[in-house]
Amino acid sequence: MKYGLIGEKLSHSFSKEIHEALADYTYEIRELTPDEVAPFLAAREFEGINVTIPYKEKVIPHLDEISDAAKMIGAVNTVKNVGGRLIGDNTDFYGMREMILRAGIEIKGKKALILGTGGTSKTAKAVLTDLGASEIIVVSRKESDKTVTYETALAHHSDAEIIVNTTPLGMYPNTDACPIDLYSFPNLTGVIDAIYNPLRTNLIIEAQKLGIPAVGGLMMLILQAARASEIFLGKKIDEKNVEKVVKSIFESKENIVLIGMPGCGKSTIGKILAEITGKVLVDTDAVIKKMTGKHPAEIIRESGEDAFRDIETQAVREISKRSGIVIATGGGIVKRSENIPLLRQNGRIVYLNCPTDELPVTPDRPLSSSRAAIEKLFLTRNLLYTLAADATVNVSHKNAPDIVAAEILTVFSEII
Repeated sequence: MKYGLIGEKLSHSFSKEIHEALADYTYEIRELTPDEVAPFLAAREFEGINVTIPYKEKVIPHLDEISDAAKMIGAVNTVKNVGGRLIGDNTDFYGMREMILRAGIEIKGKKALILGTGGTSKTAKAVLTDLGASEIIVVSRKESDKTVTYETALAHHSDAEIIVNTTPLGMYPNTDACPIDLYSFPNLTGVIDAIYNPLRTNLIIEAQKLGIPAVGGLMMLILQAARASEIFLGKKIDEKNVEKVVKSIFESKENIVLIGMPGCGKSTIGKILAEITGKVLVDTDAVIKKMTGKHPAEIIRESGEDAFRDIETQAVREISKRSGIVIATGGGIVKRSENIPLLRQNGRIVYLNCPTDELPVTPDRPLSSSRAAIEKLFLTRNLLYTLAADATVNVSHKNAPDIVAAEILTVFSEII
């Protein structure tokens, strides 16, 4: 390959589309086993590559030269072939530093915990030092002269003001994981997670729930990719183009999640949104039917609502791992609180608020089989919808659904 990325497990990588949006070259993704790394580098059959987990440190002995930044950090994520000489560099420092600055998280004078000890951990330590952190403590599963354990961090460093996660905990496909409980750190003023898939890990979602400024790793990935591309090509990328790529990547990866009462038009409007954006429409009720062979109403009649909600959450857990889709949810999705953070991992939630007198009575649906049932349902769910949503769009069946879809896209672009 001419340009590309090497690593061990790369099915989740966004790097190809980012690089090809930033510059005019083909960018390949290549998974290598540990035994394949040295022969790949020795062959020198590339012009520029990025390096990711777990090879950022392992490639160093095979390079002819490394930059001062890479030496300082002790990790390489960018290698350029210059006349047969392999020169290693580190653009993660630039990407992480710029991400923190853009997020408005103040580091100077703050006590910080870095979770993890790999190459990205070293980058984080260099960045926090550069930004003036007063104290930096590296947290690992095993204690050493350079690290403390998670137990020690909880017992003796609960006064930390900044937490940076550089572990893979919470990364796709194991998105349920979370490296540490933020409730144990009452002084937090910023949370940074290097993970970019999902867009918002449980760590980031927990921080946002607590009102703590937080940022995930997609911005870092894009910014470090821009710097790597400049190294590959030997020329500056226009900042306006970088900003354009940042916006387009976030928009393409973000799920549009529609919630609201049964019959408010989620599926109809979701289909139009999918056609406009090129995203795939996923209907949670359709997924449940595929999983069980039964319609949701049938499951509720036969097994009860609790049994159905268990199945629904299982479906949401899998759907939410996907990115760049439109999700039309069942009307009762908000009844299980765990569904909301799952949907937030890769999505923004829009509540379609429809007048109850326009909602259809559906005799074969136990929860909306009469006008009285619908009114009762709305009273119990309206607050849940409002609290779960990032934005509310008032809809009416008197309005054309394509007009509503256009309004949703306008609102959606403002909340990304």
